[in-house]
Amino acid sequence: MFFWRVKPLDKILETAEKKSLVRQLGAFQLTMLGIGAIIGTGIFVLTAEAGQKAGPAMMVAFVIAAVVCALAALAYSELASMVPVSGSAYTYTYGVMGEALAWTVGWALVLEYAVAAGAVSVGWSGYMNGLLTSFGMELPAALKTGPMDGGSFNLLAFLIALVVTFLLVIGTSKSAKVNAVLVLIKVVALTVFIVIAVPAAKDVNFEPFFPSGWGSPLGGIGVLGAAASIFFAYVGFDAVSTAAEETKNPNRNIPIGLIGSLVVCTIFYMLVGYGAVGANGAQPMFGADGVALHPGTPEMAAACAGSDALVCSKEPLAHVLKVMGFAGIGNFIGLAAALALPSVILMMIYGQTRIFFTMSRDGLLPEALSKVHPKFHTPHVVTIITGIFVAFFSALFPVGILADISNSGTLFAFIAVTVSVMILRKTDPNRHRPFRTPMIWLVGPLAIAGCLLLFLNLSAYTIGLFFGWAIIGSIVYALYGYRHSDLGRGLKAHGGPKIDSEPPFHEGPQA
Repeated sequence: MFFWRVKPLDKILETAEKKSLVRQLGAFQLTMLGIGAIIGTGIFVLTAEAGQKAGPAMMVAFVIAAVVCALAALAYSELASMVPVSGSAYTYTYGVMGEALAWTVGWALVLEYAVAAGAVSVGWSGYMNGLLTSFGMELPAALKTGPMDGGSFNLLAFLIALVVTFLLVIGTSKSAKVNAVLVLIKVVALTVFIVIAVPAAKDVNFEPFFPSGWGSPLGGIGVLGAAASIFFAYVGFDAVSTAAEETKNPNRNIPIGLIGSLVVCTIFYMLVGYGAVGANGAQPMFGADGVALHPGTPEMAAACAGSDALVCSKEPLAHVLKVMGFAGIGNFIGLAAALALPSVILMMIYGQTRIFFTMSRDGLLPEALSKVHPKFHTPHVVTIITGIFVAFFSALFPVGILADISNSGTLFAFIAVTVSVMILRKTDPNRHRPFRTPMIWLVGPLAIAGCLLLFLNLSAYTIGLFFGWAIIGSIVYALYGYRHSDLGRGLKAHGGPKIDSEPPFHEGPQA
């Protein structure tokens, strides 16, 4: 019963109207693609969250998260190269472990994409509010953040999510040049920050280095708790994995692109973390019980009232430079984030709508969700529904909580993909694999163990929400998906309506 209603990989490849793509990407192009996809909200926004959880030891958390990502990425690449179709981990699981688990993974991907889009929207609003304040156009405090973060309704986060949704409904031009400019803006902003902040670092700001220790399971605090949160800063590496079909010599170039982009981004992240801690300090805010407060809680908001501490900032990198007396350059960092991050929101919502579209095409969600707009050729119904939910997530919840919830779904999906790779090595060993995960029986278990370690070091609140969401998904599947599944009803796979299927900016999901 475990492998129940498995959709054969050959049928999945038939269902998707697979195009033959030219193999033209080398190791350098893949590495640049990965860097552009990875650098996003995580480093611009979650530096403050990581500091609150781990203090100066956030730099160790960056390394831990990068290692887990690298292991998962190697496994992910094998399936992405074998089954280069839309649907991500949902499609892969459907073809290996069956419909019930595929549904669970697809449902969890709502957390990876839609909730992550909310987190990015909140991160964008933090920098945008900082810019508006600098120019004397400050919003009322109640409209700057959500109710858990000391405000009432995050207006800017709400509006940017709706604007991006509108752009996705009407269709967005796909421009590699736009992507290149956005990547350049982000890299230049981080480089400027490093050049100014790193030389200003003071040894005293690194003491104590481990103010919260390593943390404990379900605690969400400490180095491992910070690693579980900062994992969000690396999501996007699958832009490299999913480019396998366009890669020259994928067995050589994909691991170079994956590991290369992760190494470059980790070095960037550690230098940014070193500069932020060394120049400004990053000691956590502690409660009366001597335990570091959880970011994004009313207690944290109260402790941060009137404070200039890094861990309290909604625009941490710009904040560090402003405190150092470089207000103009701090505003440049804020402007860079404000310009670059909307494309991340766009990619997240785009990814979510395409997964829902695929599930609807398989009969697991109502057919109305796969309706395509007659003029714009986009799945407008599911895009509008997704965008409205993202807008309200971002208006009401703080960035740290949204990022952690997103991570829970992502980690679960990575575990499912890694298990699928190992099963396929046994059940279908002769299938063509453009990329083979090296030492799969070592890399696979380590990837699973690493994802479990980070998952268990999320807060109990986050894990509770994850399982609550999974229970809701099981009910939806039992009441609808189980009865309407095309595979369960014995219907032949079909291509479904044609949509604008190329991702905007040709760029993978970023965090």
